[in-house]
Amino acid sequence: MKKLIKIAALSLALVLLLCSCGNSGDEENQDISVYTNAYFAPFEYYDGTEIVGVDVDIMNMVGEKLGKGVTYTNVDFASIIDNVSTGKLCDVGAAGITITEARQELVDFSDPYFTSVQYVIYPASSMEIDGTDGDVNYILWDSLAGKKIGVQMDTTGDIYVDGEINATEEDENYGYNGVLYGTGAELVRYDNAQLAVDAINAGGVDVVVVDYIPASYIVDKNSGFECAALYYDGGDEADYPTEEQYAICVTEGQDELLEAINQVLSELGEDGINDLVMKHMGLEE
Repeated sequence: MKKLIKIAALSLALVLLLCSCGNSGDEENQDISVYTNAYFAPFEYYDGTEIVGVDVDIMNMVGEKLGKGVTYTNVDFASIIDNVSTGKLCDVGAAGITITEARQELVDFSDPYFTSVQYVIYPASSMEIDGTDGDVNYILWDSLAGKKIGVQMDTTGDIYVDGEINATEEDENYGYNGVLYGTGAELVRYDNAQLAVDAINAGGVDVVVVDYIPASYIVDKNSGFECAALYYDGGDEADYPTEEQYAICVTEGQDELLEAINQVLSELGEDGINDLVMKHMGLEE
């Protein structure tokens, strides 16, 4: 009987020990899990086998503020919002993510930290500039009529191009005809922007539409290409850019985490963010 009691006591002790081990990984002690797409330099990219970039620097600062480690997982961009929304595999999405109404219904966004403009990448001297805005050269959407346009899947470049090609007055989701509707323009999606640019050389597309900073980075790293801002024709008014704002998203209800992200963004300010961008583009002084 004593032996059975000892075995029972030992079993109970093991159960308690396992429970204790499980509790040691509670939310307060867990690392912050960040999903990203590491093909959007300089915001996230691979340096050897390590994911680095502007968003990584920001989230590392958040980890320091909360006294937590931060882990990064490279995934398809299209899966980030859904995974953050469920909160089962990750807490944060940091991948140069543009705030949209549809995404705001699924996740909580930080304060915006970077304003970007869509740019078009094209073979050098293959397109004419439609105008200048200060020191910015731009091409109008109308100039993309009839072209095969490459984009990174599920980015805002994809959203914009898809809308301008497929939006119609009859579609209740739009109520207007897209700039490229009926022009023969074609949307071609790729897993990342570099693959889309590679497709220009292969004859798969004519141009690529992507955010300004990645466009500048790609043109700098790939000879034979130029890029220009993508503007809408203002008609009687001035032409205007295709503009958006980046933010970091978290699972709804992660208030402490969201507050820490906003504090870091506030402490960095616009100048600090720009310094990080310059650093990861290799342009810091």
